[in-house]
Amino acid sequence: MAKKETIYNMEQLPMVLRIDDVAAVLNIGRSAAYELVRSGQIKHIRIGTTYRIPRQEVMKFLGETA
Repeated sequence: MAKKETIYNMEQLPMVLRIDDVAAVLNIGRSAAYELVRSGQIKHIRIGTTYRIPRQEVMKFLGETA
């Protein structure tokens, strides 16, 4: 996903997101996105030192906070 790309539909997102993608979707900073993932508010997959967040988990988080 491009850094400044505007998302109008969640279906436009890739199946698995990076922290930067989550931050862009939620319109928050990287630190806040990391905190959501580390605290378990958004479920993730850890691959080595990187976090990958399934699109469905971001959608779930938005549904719970709406």
